[in-house]
Amino acid sequence: MIRDLEGLGRRLGRPSRRLPFSPPQRRRWRRRNSTRTDRPPAPAEAEAVARSGPGPWAPRAARVMRTEAEAAGPPLEPGDFVQLPVPVIQQLYHWDCGLACSRMVLRYLGQLDDSEFERALQKLQLTRSIWTIDLAYLMHHFGVRHRFCTQTLGVDKGYKNQSFYRKHFDTEETRVNQLFAQAKAWKVLVEKCTVSVKDIQAHLAQGHVAIVLVNSGVLHCDLCSSPVKYCCFTPSGHHCFCRTPDYQGHFIVLRGYNRATGCIFYNNPAYADRMCSTSISNFEEARTSYGTDEDILFVYLDS
Repeated sequence: MIRDLEGLGRRLGRPSRRLPFSPPQRRRWRRRNSTRTDRPPAPAEAEAVARSGPGPWAPRAARVMRTEAEAAGPPLEPGDFVQLPVPVIQQLYHWDCGLACSRMVLRYLGQLDDSEFERALQKLQLTRSIWTIDLAYLMHHFGVRHRFCTQTLGVDKGYKNQSFYRKHFDTEETRVNQLFAQAKAWKVLVEKCTVSVKDIQAHLAQGHVAIVLVNSGVLHCDLCSSPVKYCCFTPSGHHCFCRTPDYQGHFIVLRGYNRATGCIFYNNPAYADRMCSTSISNFEEARTSYGTDEDILFVYLDS
């Protein structure tokens, strides 16, 4: 039959076309003679697709990611979320939370040497009673740029009746007041000023950290399911309970925030294995409690 068709074509003066009937030939013939409807877009079309979103040629994963991003709402702007890689170091005793925070900061800055740190403690005579001004002098000893902000330049005499301060108040009042008086001569930067949450967030957004004095009886971590096991205001190893009525001073290290959820990230030296988080309102309540003087020690990365 094929031969007859070829002969008929020659008799009519028309060229014959042998249809390819082997599978490979059939596929080639179809590719040459068919019109593709699933072709990829031309450059101009691809640009339009990019503006309108992933089309049918985009991988399914890209389309899913676009859908999930749209459902999550607008993306966070730079500075809306900060979480700095500050290492967690646990305090060794019930009184050395400030020293543990200083170790975290120095390790974050790449300046922690354990033997040098111990020598610094001996030189500055830092023993069982640590004040924020002590930590400022400690940062100065290591050449770390800092800024200590407080509401009281010295010791508030009203703290003498506070159970937290009562034991060491008489012996510490003269020493601490002397440190404040000599701060300028030693180039330890101390300022009497008020600090806002926006100031703190702006500091953290640049990669810097801060040591903050808080009322541990008020501070509540939203990520921890159990109360702090070791506190700076109970004998080492004893359990403590949150929301105690009296002031309980404790140092923490701030390491970030999330503006979308309104939380602050921090390291609590009472723990050795976690980062903590609390709401801005709880953080403000804890750091402005009577007894803290709203002490905050800003530490700078470019030290």
